[in-house]
Amino acid sequence: MSDTTSDLTPGTTGVIPHLVCRDAAAAIDFYVAAFGAEEQLRLPGPDGKLVHACVVINGAPVFLVDEFEEMGAVSPAKLGGSPVTLHLNVPDVDAAVERAVAAGATVTMPVEDQFWGDRYGAVRDPFGHLWSIATPKPGAPTTEVELSEAMAESGSQ
Repeated sequence: MSDTTSDLTPGTTGVIPHLVCRDAAAAIDFYVAAFGAEEQLRLPGPDGKLVHACVVINGAPVFLVDEFEEMGAVSPAKLGGSPVTLHLNVPDVDAAVERAVAAGATVTMPVEDQFWGDRYGAVRDPFGHLWSIATPKPGAPTTEVELSEAMAESGSQ
C-alpha cells in the first residue's frame, strides 16, 4: 500500500462526467454558447488535440477529451450515438432549450409538463451527447407512492 495524500479540489469529489468528443475544442465553444459553461482549462497535446479540458456547467465540472481511438476513447460519433443522458435543472427550461437549439443542438423531446412534476425536454448536442433539461414545478410528487399515483393518472405506464 502506498503512502500518499490527496489534495482534492473542492467540487471534484462527486461523479464527474468525462465526455469524449470529436473536436473537443468545438464542444467547449458549444457548451459555452448553449449552456453558459465556464471554461476552466484546456490541455492540448503535441498534435493540438485536447488530452484534457474542464468546463463548469450549472455549477458542476464536466471533463472533456478529444477522441483517441487507439486508447479506447471514442465519441458518440464513432459509436453511432450515446446511451447516456446528462441532466440539467434550470430556472427556465423553455429558454434553456431555445438557447441550446440556437447554438446547434437538436430537440429529441419537446418541452412539456411531465407527470413527475417537471417541465422537461431533451436535446442532442452536435457531438452526439444527450441532455435532458428540466424546471421542477412547485408541488411536484416526491415520494415513490406519489410518483406512482401521478404516473397511473397520466396513463404513462
